[in-house]
Amino acid sequence: MTLNYLVSSGGRLQGTLAVPGDKSISHRAVMLGALAEGVTRITGFLEGEDALATMNAFRAMGVEIEGPAEGRVTIRGVGMRGLKAPAQPLDCGNSGTSMRLLSGLLAGQDFDACLTGDSSLSRRPMNRIAVPLRAMGAVLETGPEGRPPVCVRGGQRLTGLRYALPMASAQVKSCVLFAGLYAQGRTCVVEPAPTRDHTERMLEAFGYPVEREGATVCVEGGGRLTATAIEVPADISSAAFFLVAASIAPGSDLTLLNVGVNPTRAGIVEILKAMGADIALTNARRLGGEPVADIRVRYAPLRGIQIPEGLVPLAIDEFPALFIAAANATGETLLTGAEELRVKESDRIQVMAEGLWALGVEAVPTPDGIRIRGGAYTGGEIDSHGDHRIAMSFAVAALRAGGDIRIRDCANVATSFPGFVALANRAGLRVTAQP
Repeated sequence: MTLNYLVSSGGRLQGTLAVPGDKSISHRAVMLGALAEGVTRITGFLEGEDALATMNAFRAMGVEIEGPAEGRVTIRGVGMRGLKAPAQPLDCGNSGTSMRLLSGLLAGQDFDACLTGDSSLSRRPMNRIAVPLRAMGAVLETGPEGRPPVCVRGGQRLTGLRYALPMASAQVKSCVLFAGLYAQGRTCVVEPAPTRDHTERMLEAFGYPVEREGATVCVEGGGRLTATAIEVPADISSAAFFLVAASIAPGSDLTLLNVGVNPTRAGIVEILKAMGADIALTNARRLGGEPVADIRVRYAPLRGIQIPEGLVPLAIDEFPALFIAAANATGETLLTGAEELRVKESDRIQVMAEGLWALGVEAVPTPDGIRIRGGAYTGGEIDSHGDHRIAMSFAVAALRAGGDIRIRDCANVATSFPGFVALANRAGLRVTAQP
């Protein structure tokens, strides 16, 4: 399906807003709920295409799932050994999380299975999970150059290992830990920098022991998962677009409700505050084992900064939106240590740089980051390259553009943020979806 956005220039954001549920948590709740003993009930589930791909994969492996209906999902778990061989390859769509985490779980099953995806996912690197899984005794094949599809042979005996991640990646960490649930002995992952810890929290919520010490997280194989109730908080990656929007649009005063502020995900808040943003967290509490708060953001002049590399893994999905903040800041913003952005749904460094150039923004991409000099910019036409975060980021840019912005190839916004156009318009943007 072809879908484009036409975003009128100007506007400001006012009032309160509730963005959809967290995508990372929604994925993991379905995965562990399917393998648990008993009935798991999820509320706040993200009804986006990525999370639905995970849900459909487990349905194809014999798990009974009701919903989603208004964010509610009921899963009748089959236990750790209750999955059945799928009749055909499991289609992960655009979801790297589905493919990488499922690979870890499938490595411990008694049946063969293949994982496929769309053209974007089929370009993403899978050797990063294949290497540790093979070291545990898994047998799996990838396509040329370690790209999808991923085919996993069942019936292998897995052995726990201690694996030092060569790069900070929550998906690789989670993949190895999930395989470790089926391995003999102890499996440990050592991180070079902190990454989101939703898998560890979710395992504990389902009653599976997890040991954490410093940069190392470990599980023992052979345990069991017990069904539970999961409340999914609002996704800070979806909130990111509105955090930036209200920060750059004069007169804005917006409150985002029930946002997950897990410290391994809240890098965008720290970066925006360092740029001078007026952001306050209120009503802090815990929801389903995750820290949650309401976030109030008001317009404030931003200034360019050198982004600390320690914050990069904590904001890796939010950088397209942060590049728009940088384009509206006084002076220069420099990002380094973010080469992972080049192997996302698109090469987010290059694609964002090309979009910024189209608007007249000075941007210099580097192998591991970008240099952006803020200032006035025009409207123009942007190619999102089918990347949902690119599309939404340039919709936000229209708030300060000198003319309208047309964004091509936006259908994949539905992977992470169904209803984005309606919610953005309610908040104060002026977005029209066009075929």
